[in-house]
Amino acid sequence: MTLIKSVRGYSPSWGNDCYFAENATIIGDVTMGDQCSVWFQAVVRGDVNSIKMGHKVNIQDGAIIHGTYEKAATSIGNNVSVGHRAIIHGCTLEDNILVGMGAIVMDNALVQSNCLIAAGAVVLENTVCESGYIYAGVPARKVKKMNGELFTGTIQRIADAYIKYAGWFKQT
Repeated sequence: MTLIKSVRGYSPSWGNDCYFAENATIIGDVTMGDQCSVWFQAVVRGDVNSIKMGHKVNIQDGAIIHGTYEKAATSIGNNVSVGHRAIIHGCTLEDNILVGMGAIVMDNALVQSNCLIAAGAVVLENTVCESGYIYAGVPARKVKKMNGELFTGTIQRIADAYIKYAGWFKQT
């Protein structure tokens, strides 16, 4: 059963049609919109600062979402996929974003809408990732402009797929 825990007077809340894996952990000041999912061994830990997510956000297996006490809350927009074992920490991810597997986005970074953060990339503190680009490397750098095909074939496809996958688990 999903570990959903209150802390410091805050309890997680979520919208309609969400899915949480049995060993996912959701703690404290966490707010999620509709059609969100938190997958196996993922941790969404709103104990030291708030975590706000829009609609259609998927937090994949082993990912960690956290913030920094009294300094950096986490805000995630709509239509966002956070890849397996990624770390999202005290930053802002706007809408239509894919954070690849094992990527790290650090405190006070801003990833503007329609971006792809490549697998293994490290977005350093206070970095601004400009809308419409792919960022890769350590530290993450702008490497390529997004095009419509890449957006539809990657960012949109993955966000939609995780709604479908969640449906499979809700049926069992």
